[in-house]
Amino acid sequence: MTAAEPFAGASLRHVLATLGEPLVRVLVAPRGLGVPVQDVVILDPEDPPETHPGDLVLVIGARGRSAAAAIRAAGRAGATAVAVKGEGGTDVAADAGVALLTVGAEARWEQVEALARGVVDAARAGGEAETGEVLGDLFALAQTVATLTGGLVSIEDTASRVLAYSRAGDEVDELRRLSILGREGPERYLAILREWGVYQRLRAGEGIVRVEERPELGIRRRIAAGIHAGSQPLGTIWVQEGAQPLTEQAEVALLGASRTLAPQLIRARTLPDPQLRLREDLLAGLLEGRVDAESVADDIGADPARPAQVLAFTLSRQQSAAASDRLLRRAELVHLIAVHTAAYRRTALVSVLGGRVYALLPDLPEHSDAAVLALAKEIVGAARKHLDTPVRAALGGIVPRLSDAALSRGDADRVLMAMTRGHWPSDVASLADVRADVLLSEVLAYLGDQPRLRDPRLAELRAHDAEHGDILIPAVLAYLNAFGDVRTAARSLNIHPNTVRYRVRRASEVSGIDLADPAQRLLTELLLRL
Repeated sequence: MTAAEPFAGASLRHVLATLGEPLVRVLVAPRGLGVPVQDVVILDPEDPPETHPGDLVLVIGARGRSAAAAIRAAGRAGATAVAVKGEGGTDVAADAGVALLTVGAEARWEQVEALARGVVDAARAGGEAETGEVLGDLFALAQTVATLTGGLVSIEDTASRVLAYSRAGDEVDELRRLSILGREGPERYLAILREWGVYQRLRAGEGIVRVEERPELGIRRRIAAGIHAGSQPLGTIWVQEGAQPLTEQAEVALLGASRTLAPQLIRARTLPDPQLRLREDLLAGLLEGRVDAESVADDIGADPARPAQVLAFTLSRQQSAAASDRLLRRAELVHLIAVHTAAYRRTALVSVLGGRVYALLPDLPEHSDAAVLALAKEIVGAARKHLDTPVRAALGGIVPRLSDAALSRGDADRVLMAMTRGHWPSDVASLADVRADVLLSEVLAYLGDQPRLRDPRLAELRAHDAEHGDILIPAVLAYLNAFGDVRTAARSLNIHPNTVRYRVRRASEVSGIDLADPAQRLLTELLLRL
């Protein structure tokens, strides 16, 4: 940028990608996310506005719709975006032609200002702002371990790629020199270590592996420890002995470091790059119904006027032995889903919300139901085969526009709930498959929230059952589920038919409910299912 050229600013997209959720979320962006941010200003609603074109305005002291006047003023001044705490004001911002961001309730304004200003200043200087600290953390930890062990430390992933290393010291051997120069272990040395069984022992589990000095091969003495998440290898940490022997506590320090590194390597594996993270954040906003679809359609590569559908995936419960292992499996599942859905629709997006993985399929052609169902089955089969991970998949309904994606996501969530509650025989289901269960659960949820709709006579029946062994209500439910067929109800309870007849009659006597009346019978069954 020359002195004669005006400063174009960092794009709003870059600012959002750097700050990220949950610090800042976009609610509406009527001019898209490619608009420039030229400066960052803090505005108190009671102060006279001092806003200029291209500003990112941080409105303090006003939440949601109470910031409407400041939003309108920023729009009139040509500001790029306004950030407030709270959710309201999207309609005001859309009318004003200014992007509206919401800042996390616990976030400090000075933190938001510093980060946003760092992005703008970096763009002004022609550089890029820092967007992650994972590798920085690894280098710092490598240096700490070097201090504790008295050796030269390197951290590698499972493919022997060097992720971080301590500062150079004396007596660097050929293996370390070539590894750091090439950012991965040289194949000739890797073959030797494999032949000696070093990697086999490192993958086998927790513990220290010792490699003795081999001067003729250019290998000095070193110790190593595998880094694991449960039973899954994540990488290796190596300590090469330098001019001085390793400290007495070197092996203890190395073991502790290998355990400390596990969550960091998981984070390095699962944390997407900033631009991808922004796309995932925008998708999450769409699926939660808090982001305007037209504002972000270009950034997620979708046509807001075309049909869309959401698929929801969840890991089976038996895979939750360790939180770190489950997190890795979910990250692998995300990649698998992304590959399969992108092959079906180029514009497919994948994100994780509340422990579930969601795939948005925008721009759907007509009559895509069978193809999407086949896609879901393919993903579930691939997860079981390649990841050894049982997965359930639920298909939400197809919605006519991208802005209705939250409705399709809600359908998918209800399908998953119905599959879990009803022990659905398949790992894949659509709304059409379990519509009756979904609708019934919504009716029951409504009744549960409306105490005035409950029959007080059933409360008397429950109180009686609580005092007498809980035998009448199960008999009534079995009788109703069997459409009044006493023998079928008796078989389901493993009791005699005469016992069922007695208990149903006794329940009617205690409660005063006439099960021969269709209306009373229907209401009784619904309320007992609560």
